[in-house]
Amino acid sequence: MAEVNKSSLLQSDTGILQEKDACVVIVRTEWNAAIVDALEEGCRAALERSGAQVQEVITVPGAFEIPFGIKAFWEVHKYKDDRPRAFIALGCVLRGDTPHFEYVCRAVTDGILQLNMSMPVPTIFGVLTVDNQQQADERIGGKHGHKGEEAAITALKMISLLKTFKQPTAP
Repeated sequence: MAEVNKSSLLQSDTGILQEKDACVVIVRTEWNAAIVDALEEGCRAALERSGAQVQEVITVPGAFEIPFGIKAFWEVHKYKDDRPRAFIALGCVLRGDTPHFEYVCRAVTDGILQLNMSMPVPTIFGVLTVDNQQQADERIGGKHGHKGEEAAITALKMISLLKTFKQPTAP
């Protein structure tokens, strides 16, 4: 099981953008709003600490709709000066009594993977896929850290990584 103490993500600022120009779009779900509100709050706090801006928050009905929301926003903004440098997908899928959980989790995971492979900006997976409320609580500030904060830090590191690819090389 992934525990916050098994990662150096939060202890290292390596790769975190030091400038103030990182515009990020958060795409979040309506389902399990209390959990997703906490994810968004942690995400926003981590971005603000780094000087990044939340360009916009888009709310979609459920996790299944996250990839479409991201792709649709990108298509409208990709040629604009204020296009996002990264997207952060936030949601929570709680296991129920039917196979619906597996279908939704697979769809959102595959959708975000496809976005990462086809778009020139990263989409960060901040969707909790948990069996119960306790597991969700453990991931919004409990023993497994705060997945909203982790998603924000990951976005900043990916933006920074992309910047290093665009740096001119010395002769």
